[in-house]
Amino acid sequence: MADNEHKHTIKDNITGLGQKIIGEIETLAGIVNADPLAQAEGEFNVEVGTVREDLEEKIDEDDQ
Repeated sequence: MADNEHKHTIKDNITGLGQKIIGEIETLAGIVNADPLAQAEGEFNVEVGTVREDLEEKIDEDDQ
């Protein structure tokens, strides 16, 4: 492996999942607290987490 190549670690692979989990928690907190802004932010984070997971999978496929 060359010095400039990036080896994907477990931390790299869970970033999308982690973002989705945080988003779900924020969404639920927004609902419980009747805070539409927090709910919307949580929904946004869930979507971002999904996109990150998709990108991570595509990068892994390209590396192989």
